[in-house]
Order: sequence, then C-alpha cells, then structure tokens
Amino acid sequence: MHLLKIDKENYIGQADPFILESNGKFYIYTTGDDGIYAYYADDLFGDWAFYGRVFTYPDVKEFWAPSVIEIDGTYYMYCSFEFYGDTPDKGGHRQTMHVSSSKSPLGPFENAKQLLHPFSIDSHVVKNESGLFIFYSTNRFDGERPGTYIVVDRLLDPETAEGKPVALVVPTLDEDVYMKDRYKKGINWHTIEGAFYFKEGDWHYLMYSGNCYQRPTYYVGYARAKTDETDLTKIKFEKYPDDNTYEPVLKANDFEEGTGHHSMIKYKDQWYAVYHARDVEDDGLSGDRRNARICKMNINDGIITAERYRDRV
Repeated sequence: MHLLKIDKENYIGQADPFILESNGKFYIYTTGDDGIYAYYADDLFGDWAFYGRVFTYPDVKEFWAPSVIEIDGTYYMYCSFEFYGDTPDKGGHRQTMHVSSSKSPLGPFENAKQLLHPFSIDSHVVKNESGLFIFYSTNRFDGERPGTYIVVDRLLDPETAEGKPVALVVPTLDEDVYMKDRYKKGINWHTIEGAFYFKEGDWHYLMYSGNCYQRPTYYVGYARAKTDETDLTKIKFEKYPDDNTYEPVLKANDFEEGTGHHSMIKYKDQWYAVYHARDVEDDGLSGDRRNARICKMNINDGIITAERYRDRV
C-alpha cells in the first residue's frame, strides 16, 4: 500500500525510504538527485506531510540511501554520494559514505564528514549494549560471484569507523546478478545491498535487497542468526532458507514491481516494512517512479513473512 503522498506535477521520487520514530513522531527520509528529502507524521498511519530537502552537499549529485539515528539528542544522517576527494575503487565507483548531523530530525543536516572509502553505500547504523555498529555495502572484484555485498564495522563514535569490516551477506544466487558481462565478458556482476538489521526474541535478522531494481527478480531477502551474542561483528548470519534457494520475502507481484530497499519499524507490537516499488499499471509518473509503500511483516521464530495488499495494510 502507498504510504506517502505523491505530487505528480512535481514528483521527485521516494526511493530508498528509511523510517525513524523519535519523540512520538515519525519521519521518512528518501533519496533525491540533489540531496536527501524528508516526510513527517504524528502517526504511522496518519497524514504524512512533505517537508523538503534536509541534506545536500556542494556540487554533488546522485545521493543514495539515507539512514538516520538519534544519539544523545543529536541526529546523525548516513548517506553516500559521488565524492571526488578520494580514490575510486577498482571499478571506478566514487560513491562514498558520509555522516552529517543536526539537532532536529528535519535538519538541516550539516558538517558532512567522510566516514568510509569508496565504494560504500546503503548504511544502517545500530546501537546496542555492545556499542555502535554500521552495516553497509561495498564491492569485491574477485571470486566466483564478484559484486556488491554487505559488511558490518564498529563505530568508535558516530563519525568514526574502526576500519575492520566483516563480511556478512555475499551473493550466492543467479538471482543476485545485477548485470551480465559488466566489466569483463563472461563475468557477471552481483549485488546484495540495502542492509537493515533488527532483533526479535532470540533471533538476529539482517535483511537486504538483491540484484537491480529494474530487473524482474529484484527482491528482499534475509539472513538470520539465533544467538545471545551482542557484538554484531561476531555474529555469523545464514541466508534463509539457504545459500542456494531463491525465496524472497518481497518481490514483484500483480500490482507492484521494483520492490525492495526497505526499512523496518515496530509499531503497536507489529512489525512493518517501508519499501519502494513502482506500480505495474501506468501511474502517470515520469522518471524514477519508485515510491514508498508499507506492508505488515510477521516475525515468528526465525521466519519472516509479508502481507501485501494494493489498498490496505
């Protein structure tokens, strides 16, 4: 079900929606070509208002995938953009994770600092009893399935990474292929991105999106671990149901496609996913037609299932 209002005459897209609850209010941050945009509401299922751009960076375009966390009264936004102040990775990618801050969840987020080296995208920052951790995606160019994969690193403080990333979820499926023959004939490029971590009961869950949002097999899957370990760099996550089976939680259906890159929120004891998708039917939008949707997610002893409806939750 659509969650945010859509202005068809001034549509800027609602890709990569990240939801935050803070002080009894709700905020969603989305990707934009010229920065990060925000929406807000007093209730998850209330009237969402468009606030506008809350972060940008001089002379930069192609902003990707914000996430926000509040720590001791300060809000930190993590997002990536093309950054020419560092050496690109082997594939020429310059997308680089930066962190900015604000005393308000609606910004402006300022004082952007480089947090990681290229290629680094799609953050989720988590605080628990063992400290502060950042999940993100980076690239590898060797191995049987080269491509983008998810790692976790410890943050020494909200603006400093320890620099010891641990691989957590790597491509294992043909459905993870982003592009065939991308850098070399016969070598397919895979993508696992859009990490979102949460814990429910004895289980740790690490959700992700696989392949490309323009491909019909684009999907949301998850890895899991049942452990009392709280150092997130020490947990061994295993894909559900296994490394060799394509069994998405979210994928295209008869009314929406391009279904992925989500965040999760627990509201009145029920989990929900906020994700982006495109209407299968002509919706009158141009350009990037992805917009924010919401659906119920059922979490039961290591298993995640979704309930998706066209016009209700």
